[in-house]
Amino acid sequence: MAEEVRLTELSVRGPGPPGCSEAPRASSRPRPAPRAPARPLSAARASPGPPLGPARGQSQPFSRVLGQVISDFDRTLSRFAYNGKQCPSSHNILDNSKVISEECQPELKALHKHYYPIEIDPRRTIEEKLPDMVEWWTKAHNLLCQQKIQKFQIAEVVRESNAMLREGYRTFFNTLYQNSVPLLIFSAGVGDVLEEIIRQKKVFHPNIHIVSNYMDFDKDGFLQGFQGQLIHTYNKNSSICKNSGYFQQLQGKTNVLLLGDTMGDLTMADGVPGVENILKIGFLNDKVEEQRESYMDAYDIVLEKDETLDVVNGLLQDILHREDGVGIHGS
Repeated sequence: MAEEVRLTELSVRGPGPPGCSEAPRASSRPRPAPRAPARPLSAARASPGPPLGPARGQSQPFSRVLGQVISDFDRTLSRFAYNGKQCPSSHNILDNSKVISEECQPELKALHKHYYPIEIDPRRTIEEKLPDMVEWWTKAHNLLCQQKIQKFQIAEVVRESNAMLREGYRTFFNTLYQNSVPLLIFSAGVGDVLEEIIRQKKVFHPNIHIVSNYMDFDKDGFLQGFQGQLIHTYNKNSSICKNSGYFQQLQGKTNVLLLGDTMGDLTMADGVPGVENILKIGFLNDKVEEQRESYMDAYDIVLEKDETLDVVNGLLQDILHREDGVGIHGS
């Protein structure tokens, strides 16, 4: 059996012995005590797969040296489902709102029905999926631009939606802010919508930087397009951030905690200069049996159908609390 990855130590360890077929389970010791009512704990699996980064296998501990957090938003920081019903992504929030005409809504749903199975198909390579993702996002954005959406409507649309962040979100956002840990949210969703969600939850702190598909409004406040390069599931990499200067401002913060829910999220830290260690946590939300193997190969920790941030918050508590006694904040 491969060497156990102990979350309470967070040492950077090498992969298990060759031929190991059983993935070790991550210790749940740092997990906060469950709140009432009690609920079953999700599985947290530690993968013996790809290296954490160039320094994997060295003796330097990951603890006490967390430089920054890089996270996806939709279905990573936000919930995938609640009470058995799928929660909306930032695109879905617009698609299902009153700002979209009755004629347009079926068209947007048809796009999702056609392209989403392609997006999560484990049998197709990322290269094979790229043209379909570009086509999906382009068609969806073009339809949105035909709807005469006004800037002031975004806040109202979010307020009336079923948008939900994962349980423990307040602890997550507040802990990073109060410990001065930069948080990059790298999203293929709609930037205006996800930013408004975070603002309405009252956790939009100055340490947050968002890279996403932001709307472009004309002088009268009507949506006329989207700013910058199109961001979809499988191009979230250094090509998007190379001109932003964000990572250059964080030189020296070379230990990264990465959170994602797709194979496309694995490249979000590609633009970090001089990266030493990356701990990758993957939320496996859908088609668990079909996708488990690929997630286990790609992520260091895989959380199956876990709608909380408990494991992540436990890790943060362990990393940050050891250094200076600063604990978990929020609820």
